[in-house]
Amino acid sequence: MSTTLRERLIDHVRANTLFPEPGLALLAVSGGPDSVAMLDLFAGLSAEFGIDIAVGHVDHGIAPESEAVADAVRVLAEEHGSPYHGATLALGASASETEAREARYRELRGMQRELGARYLLTAHHLDDQAETVLYRLLKGSGVAGLAGIPERGPDGLVRPLLPFRRSELEAWITSTDRVGGAALTYHDPANEDPRHDRSWLRNSLWPIAEARFGVGLAVDIGDVARSARQEREAWGELLRAIPEFGFRAEVNAATLARVPLRRYDKVLSETLLRALAREAGCVLGGERATRLLDFVRSGQSGRVMELGQGWEAELLFDCVRILRAPGVDKLPTVDCGEGAEGSVRWGSWEFTWCSEPAGRATRQGFETWMTPGTMSIRAAEPGDRILPLGGIGGRKIRRLLMEERVPFRERGGFPIVVRDSHVLWVPGVCRSGTAVPKQGETAVKIVASPPSETGRRQVDG
Repeated sequence: MSTTLRERLIDHVRANTLFPEPGLALLAVSGGPDSVAMLDLFAGLSAEFGIDIAVGHVDHGIAPESEAVADAVRVLAEEHGSPYHGATLALGASASETEAREARYRELRGMQRELGARYLLTAHHLDDQAETVLYRLLKGSGVAGLAGIPERGPDGLVRPLLPFRRSELEAWITSTDRVGGAALTYHDPANEDPRHDRSWLRNSLWPIAEARFGVGLAVDIGDVARSARQEREAWGELLRAIPEFGFRAEVNAATLARVPLRRYDKVLSETLLRALAREAGCVLGGERATRLLDFVRSGQSGRVMELGQGWEAELLFDCVRILRAPGVDKLPTVDCGEGAEGSVRWGSWEFTWCSEPAGRATRQGFETWMTPGTMSIRAAEPGDRILPLGGIGGRKIRRLLMEERVPFRERGGFPIVVRDSHVLWVPGVCRSGTAVPKQGETAVKIVASPPSETGRRQVDG
């Protein structure tokens, strides 16, 4: 007697204690077959696992049919008796996979916090795992990166479908064992766009590789991920096993003694630093590990090095500590540019504006002219880009602030001026080529006054 997907999922969840405590689980449903199958499966298993479920969907505003997909997901949620929570973005057709993913997780995490959900579930499966490992290999990832997608992530992130094949999930949608009565419909346009590397790999490269090596290719690559994951975990155990390392793990931080790193050879020391970073939750590439080792060996206590993506390393006497950089409390968005003149404060900055004939706009500086209309002042968010005045192609705001040597912990208090979904100005750093009036035209002159004292720490990197 064959075991159904539902029964195997129950066994997998129980064996791995994926839901150790009862609570609300927010299911990320894109509208594709994988997440639609996840919704149907968990709608019939929520009592079994001691959880309640809600549906979260993010319309990226990339594909023209995305609004229809969001409506379809809402209907599916209603049919399965689950509350629906949606978010609509305006990323535009030029948004990259990375920008879309970061924006999606940001919105889903926001929903999770607002609902007080203990868990956030995504529908990653074994084929996703294999594609991720292959993609990382093509991008030059190290062994740790080949460990692929973890089954659990921070703050209640769970990927309960990782052992199962895409074909099984698609078959479930038409199975007589499922919860829903009528045929389930699904469509996720992002999965079909060949501009995106992962979509191209899935729809173009993968079928060729599978035809050559057989349908068990995903399982074989999954075994590679399992071996890489075991090696990665072994380094973590090694940190704990040798007293000389003085290893300590905290929430979003980990500490290691500097003496061994000065004495061991370069390859071993860099590998230990990368293992230390993973224990904190930070991904440290080879080039950055080399720079960090130089910093650890020669730096003085109290120095700080930025590692990117919100992480930093600090030297504390005879130890190095990798930690999530302390952030600045998120400041609320404020409007400016309304009326003939006005002023507003945003954090430690002051903005004034008035109506006058436009002068010549320049890329840098703390004053500029805008075409008339209301603007907003807020902190930069992941994925924010600006098209520099006179430049070609967009630049990431986070990269610009890094190049200006703005310490990470101060970037949450550094303003950007936006209108609709366009970043118009990063005061003192970059003016965009959008909303630039012709000289002499009636325009809004806006002046940004930065704080007189930045209070920046000495930062290396």
